[in-house]
Amino acid sequence: MAMEIDQSKKDDEFNAAARGDGSPEETSVERIFEASGEAPPPWHHQLTIRAMVVSFVLSILFTFVVMKLNLTTGIIPSLNISAGLLGFFFVKTWTKLLHKAGFLKQPFTRQENTVIQTCVVASSGIAFSGGFGSYLFGMSDIVAKQSAEANSVMNIKNPQLGWMIGFLFVVSFLGLFSVVPLRKIMIVDFKLIYPSGTATAHLINSFHTPQGAKLAKKQVRALGKFFSFSFLWGFFQWFFTAGDDCGFASFPTFGLEAYANKFYFDFSATYVGVGMICPYLINVSLLVGSILSWGVMWPLIGAQKGKWYSADISSSSLHGLQGYKVFIAIAMILGDGLYNFVKVLGRTIFGLYKQFQNRDVLPVNDRSPSFAVVSYDDKRRTELFLKDGIPAWFAVCGYIILAVISIFALPHIFPQLRWYHILVMYVIAPVLAFCNAYGCGLTDWSLASTYGKLAIFTIGAWAGASHGGVLAGLAACGVMMNIVSTASDLMQDFKTGYMTLASPRSMFISQFIGTAMGCVISPCVFWLFYNAFGDFGQSGSSYPAPYALVYRNMSILGVEGFSALPKHCLMLCYVFFAAAVIVNGVRDAVGPKWARFIPLPMAMAIPFYIGGYFTIDMCVGSLILFVWRKLNKPKADAFGPAVASGLICGEGIWTLPSSVLALAGVKPPICMKFLSSSTNTKVDSFLSS
Repeated sequence: MAMEIDQSKKDDEFNAAARGDGSPEETSVERIFEASGEAPPPWHHQLTIRAMVVSFVLSILFTFVVMKLNLTTGIIPSLNISAGLLGFFFVKTWTKLLHKAGFLKQPFTRQENTVIQTCVVASSGIAFSGGFGSYLFGMSDIVAKQSAEANSVMNIKNPQLGWMIGFLFVVSFLGLFSVVPLRKIMIVDFKLIYPSGTATAHLINSFHTPQGAKLAKKQVRALGKFFSFSFLWGFFQWFFTAGDDCGFASFPTFGLEAYANKFYFDFSATYVGVGMICPYLINVSLLVGSILSWGVMWPLIGAQKGKWYSADISSSSLHGLQGYKVFIAIAMILGDGLYNFVKVLGRTIFGLYKQFQNRDVLPVNDRSPSFAVVSYDDKRRTELFLKDGIPAWFAVCGYIILAVISIFALPHIFPQLRWYHILVMYVIAPVLAFCNAYGCGLTDWSLASTYGKLAIFTIGAWAGASHGGVLAGLAACGVMMNIVSTASDLMQDFKTGYMTLASPRSMFISQFIGTAMGCVISPCVFWLFYNAFGDFGQSGSSYPAPYALVYRNMSILGVEGFSALPKHCLMLCYVFFAAAVIVNGVRDAVGPKWARFIPLPMAMAIPFYIGGYFTIDMCVGSLILFVWRKLNKPKADAFGPAVASGLICGEGIWTLPSSVLALAGVKPPICMKFLSSSTNTKVDSFLSS
């Protein structure tokens, strides 16, 4: 789900440049670099030791950020810009120091910058596709205890560092090999846009021009300033959190009644930063979803306590109000996911049909409409992109070898997942990986989690309730998500490499190394969270991992049917499932001009279970950016992403020392709590007696 909401929509000029429409920047960029005397280094010189060291350090930083977001709300913005910017800053500083000392042997190139960005994003991406906030943690007894169904030992597997690392190593690399043979077709023949990859390439290209380097230094300075502020703010807040519901995060901004219904500003710099990166429509959709659920629906359904569900049921039971929160959110997520799956698949099939149809049309002369004028940049990029080829036999053999290893290894980690379940998934996976990579190239929309949900329902039902089908479905989700997610990520990076003249071999190897880093770093970071916080994974805690329960209940639905639902919940699920499909259909029907005023169902569904507090933070971020753009739009556009990244990364990295303090048994000295006047009077009377 990083959710299924894509935060990486880019400006129109990026898409225009990717199509090669003759914009000045597109037709001149390679000539600019040629005039400066910069020639692309050989592929093995792009993979430097300093690039790997910087990638490792940044991977740890970004994994903490992604893990925190994953375990709180599940909304993860695109961090490509931050990775590219910080990679440029670190290596540029490194090379400058070496140059002054007289030890500089190799200058810092845009190709090396691309390698760093690719490695960091691949590594931190495992924190999402690894399922630490969804399917993988959903296997644990912490999450299982929040549901009355499927609590047998066969359907529970608690996190352990060893098997988590082993599982990720077994399943995370197949996606890299599944689409490598198609790189020429996707990038050169079909000329797919890949907006995120194109935008990242333009960013890196601009960094390595004199004017871009000056702007990058200013952006890094802004990022560092707000990183420091965010880190120190997180440190300051920690002093006031000695007990439950203590500190600024529990400030009843709009009153105690609103606070009880999850409406308050919790002073989180992280989500203010996320709100600055996310489009306005997503933030408004989140707020609309919060008001609809916590402001209207849950109070009305709560009033039916004793009629629709037993008054004696605990607040965390899925047979009570909690069941409505979880399953209605699931219905909206599935409705939105199904609609977008059909839409993207349809566009993929239609796009392929047009591509192959156009291949049969031969140009008659240079005036023919079908004759495409190839720019100098495209010629140069295509020449170098095809120069360092990756043999098809290497990709096929790699996929087969890894699949065989996985088929033998996975049943030892998950006995509920049979070898034939895995074999069937690996036969189908390359087709799904291609569809996801192609659809992502057209729309910038990865449906990895949707394919994962399909695996939950199909494999879980196939395994059966009596044979650990719930756990089998969750494990299958992990297998499928990792394959299709890494496939689309690799093709995005190939597009970035194509436009920065980075060798496909160096891109593939950096993605491989980054994935290997992520398979170790992400489980270790999760393990730190898991052991540091005693209430980890519990509803209402600092790290509730809300989508772990959502994914587990999807698996229960797939295996056991609708027996877990409270009264009238199924009818409401049907209504909201249909509403998600209809709203998406209306958005597409009215066109972009009016669609920007219609909320996104997926975004609306997120606060249904979690609450509305983080949506307030994100709307504050949107408001800051909106006012900034009104006052100085060029400066806001140039420095907004850097400021947002600083806010996100600073408080995100504070979780490392806070986790260490928690493991060491060091507790905050103060509890700042807010009480009503009547409760305060009772407390004063009790203390004075």
